[in-house]
Amino acid sequence: MSGRKTVQVQQQEEKKFNIRKLLYSQKIAPYVFILPFVLTFLIFWLFPLAKAGVMSFQEVLPGQTSFVGIKNYSKLAGDNIFKIALWNSLKYMIGTLILLIPIPMLLAYMINSKLMSAKEMFKSVFFVPILTSIVVAGTIFRLMFGEMDSAFMNSIMNALGLEPVKWLKNSFTAYVALLFLACWRWMGVNMLYFISGLNGIPTELYESASIDGASSFKKFIYVTLPMLKPTITYVLTISIYGGLAMFTESYMLWAGKDSPQNIGLTIVGYLYRQGIQKNEMGYAAAVGVILLAITMIINIAQLTFSGMFKKED
Repeated sequence: MSGRKTVQVQQQEEKKFNIRKLLYSQKIAPYVFILPFVLTFLIFWLFPLAKAGVMSFQEVLPGQTSFVGIKNYSKLAGDNIFKIALWNSLKYMIGTLILLIPIPMLLAYMINSKLMSAKEMFKSVFFVPILTSIVVAGTIFRLMFGEMDSAFMNSIMNALGLEPVKWLKNSFTAYVALLFLACWRWMGVNMLYFISGLNGIPTELYESASIDGASSFKKFIYVTLPMLKPTITYVLTISIYGGLAMFTESYMLWAGKDSPQNIGLTIVGYLYRQGIQKNEMGYAAAVGVILLAITMIINIAQLTFSGMFKKED
């Protein structure tokens, strides 16, 4: 009996040794490290994407699904509200790209300057908004852009001798309110991206430019901008996605209600309306697939234009 127990103990020890050897193997270790990412990608991205693709060709009812072919996509082609939501999202994305790339870049350049003092304080001040709950931020901005004369923005209008404005009931002023919220919330984040990029530029390049007699403006154009290209491309990519995927800001600005004449409706908001409020999951899935396709096309186009897919010599 004691001999048999000894054999069993030896077998268990050998199994533990083999498992330990497998985990610490240089060939296996890389796969172990990337396994969490692969599982997360498959479970939370690829599977839902495939499921949404299948659902977009179905009519999904409680406890019942039926294949309807391209009916949902045909319906989208003639859906005027979907076109309004798509245009609102594209317009918002373009506005955020115009504001949230050059301005944070210039702010980062100024803060990173040797002449600037209290750098850490400015970084903290600009970064604080992203730590604020979007629910709280949306509520505050809704009150700021309220219709009453005592609302913050109308108080400014009164001080300038102008008439009060119904900010959230007009297409242009509502667009301005959304851009104000976007800039307040994301300006500091993009600024920190550019500061990180600036810190990665070798100081020798600026010293060489100074020796050649380059002005500060020429240093920015011929040294800083080319060296910031990877950072600019990254910020541009995530800004395109963020602009097209915007939902919570609009939802909170109108307190979860439909905006007048859909002036604040985005494509994700339309997806929410069709899928959650109207329970048309198949149609909502088709909206999501179209959104993904548009986002991929725009990002692939800009990455190709910026030369990210070119092979280095």
